[in-house]
Amino acid sequence: MKKIVSYFKPYTWQSIAGPLFKLLEATFELLVPVVVALIVDKGLGEQVNGGYPYADKGYIAAMCGVLALFGLLGLVFAVTAQYFAARAATGVSAGLRRDLFRKLQSLSYKDLDGLGTSAMLTRMTSDVDRLQSAINLALRLFLRSPFIVFGAVIAAWIVDPASLGCFVLTVGVLAVVVFSVMFACMPLYKRSQSDLDAVALSTRENLTGVRVVRAFCREDEERAIFNGRNEKLSKSRRFAAAVAAITNPLTYVLVNAGIVLLLWTGAIRVDGGALSQGTVIALYNLMSQILVELIKLANLIVTVAKGAACGGRVEKVLLMTPSLQIDEEKEEKREGAFVRFENVTVRYHEGGEPALENVSFEARRGETVGIIGGTGSGKTTLVNLIPHFYDVEAGQVLIDGQNVRQKQLQSYLREKIGVVAQKAVLFKGTVRENLLWGREDATDEELLWALDVAQAGEVVKEKGGLDAKVEQGGKNFSGGQKQRLTIARAVVRRPEILILDDSASALDFATEAALRKAIRGLNATIFIVSQRTSSVRHADKIVVLDDGKAVGIGTHEELLASCEEYREIHFSQVDSSEKEGC
Repeated sequence: MKKIVSYFKPYTWQSIAGPLFKLLEATFELLVPVVVALIVDKGLGEQVNGGYPYADKGYIAAMCGVLALFGLLGLVFAVTAQYFAARAATGVSAGLRRDLFRKLQSLSYKDLDGLGTSAMLTRMTSDVDRLQSAINLALRLFLRSPFIVFGAVIAAWIVDPASLGCFVLTVGVLAVVVFSVMFACMPLYKRSQSDLDAVALSTRENLTGVRVVRAFCREDEERAIFNGRNEKLSKSRRFAAAVAAITNPLTYVLVNAGIVLLLWTGAIRVDGGALSQGTVIALYNLMSQILVELIKLANLIVTVAKGAACGGRVEKVLLMTPSLQIDEEKEEKREGAFVRFENVTVRYHEGGEPALENVSFEARRGETVGIIGGTGSGKTTLVNLIPHFYDVEAGQVLIDGQNVRQKQLQSYLREKIGVVAQKAVLFKGTVRENLLWGREDATDEELLWALDVAQAGEVVKEKGGLDAKVEQGGKNFSGGQKQRLTIARAVVRRPEILILDDSASALDFATEAALRKAIRGLNATIFIVSQRTSSVRHADKIVVLDDGKAVGIGTHEELLASCEEYREIHFSQVDSSEKEGC
C-alpha cells in the first residue's frame, strides 16, 4: 500500500487534524464518568432511608453544566474532525481515480486486453469507493477507539487500581478476537471483489450485446450465466459477512462478562466499605465505553479490511509497467521507404501462436497500401504496429527511417497518424465535439471539408449541421454514417499516415468508390484494411496475409497472376463473367 500512502501527501494537514480533533473529543468523553462519580459521591452524599437528604444541589447543577459543556465541545470537535477526514478521504480517492484513469490511458492494447474492461470499471468505481470509505472511517476512529480503550483502562487504574486486572483481561481477549476476524476477512473480501468483476463483465456484455442476445433467443442462457455468477458473488459475500458478523456478538459477550465481573466484585467491595458507589458507577461507565468503542473498532477493522483488499487491487494497476518498449537512446536515422516492416513477428501471449510471422514490406510517401486476407489473418494486428499500439517480438517497424520504439518518435505517432478503427465509436455530444477529437483547433471550414472527404457532408446537413446531437455510442446514426463520421474525425487531423481498418464495410460500393477517390487527394500514406478486393484493387501496393504470413505483395494485376490466396478472395467476390475474362 506504499503507493496509495503517497496520495496522502497533499492532505497531510487534514490527515493530522482529523484524528487530532477526534482525540480531543475522546478526551472529554473519558472525563464524563469521572464527573458522574463526583456527582454521586460528593453531590448526593450519603443515602439515608432510601433518599439523599444531604444532596448539594448547587454542586450537582454545576457538574451538570460541566457535562453540558463537555458535550458541546465534543460536538464541535467531532464535526471538525469529520470535515477534515472527509476532505482527506475524497481528495485521496479523487487523486487515485485521476491517476488510475491516466494509467489506463498509458497502457498498451496488450495490457488492456489482459486486465479486461469489467475489471477496470470495478477498480475505477467500486474499489475506489470502498477505499474512500475505509480512509474516512480510519481517520476518524482508528486513533479515537484505541485512545478511549486504553484511556478507559488508565482511568480505571487511577480511580481504582484493584480493578485494573478485570479491564486488562477483557481488553486483551477482545483484541485477540477482533484481529483474528480481521485477518480472516481480508482474503475473503479480495475473492468477493474478483467475483464482482465477473458479474460486471456479464452485465456489460448483455447491455452492449442486447440486440444479438435477443436475435439469437439467448435470453435464458444469458440469464442463467448471470444468475450463476451473481450467486457465486452472493455466496462469497455472505460467507465473508458471516465471518465478520462473529465480531459483534463475541465483543458484546466478552465485554458484558467483564461488566458482570466488575459489578460483582465492586458490589462486594462497596458493601465492605472499600469502594464508593460513585467509583463503581465510574468503572461501569468506563467499561461501557470500552464496549462501544470496541464495537466501533471491530466494524472499522472490517471496513478497513475491505478497503485494504480494494486498495491492493487499485495499487496493482497503478504499479503496472506498460508492456510497450520505449527506447530512450536516439538511433541513427536510416534511409529508405517512409514506412517499413522488417521481418516482423508478433505474439499476443507468450508461448502462443504468432499473430504475424516474418512480415516484410515497405510503403513510400503518398502511396496507398491495401491489406487483405481472411478473418484472423493478422490484418488489424499489422496496422496497429504502425502507431505502436503493440510491440513486436522480433524484427522492427520503421517510420521515416526511425524505429517506432524510439522515444522522440512517440509524439509524432500520436499526432501525425490518423486511425479509423474497425469498430466505429462516437461519443455523446455533438458532431463538432466528436470531430474536434481529430484536432482541437480545427475551424468549422476544416470540419466541413473533412466531412466532405468522408462523404458525410449531406448526412450531417440533414441531421442539423455541426451542432447535431450525437447520442452515446452514436446510436442515432446508422452503421455507415458512424463509419463516415469516424473517417472525418481522422481526416481533419490532416495526417501524414492514415489507417483505415475495415472502416468502409458498411458503405455501399458507390459511396466507397467516392471515398477512395477523395482520400487519394490527401497527400498522405494510406493503409486500407479490407476483406473486399474492390476496396484495395486500386492501391499502389497490396499485402496479402494468410495465417499471419505475407503470402503475396504487389498490385492487383500482379497478385491475380502470382498469388493463389488473392485469386481465391477475388474470384469469390466477382461474377462468373469476370472470372471467364480473367
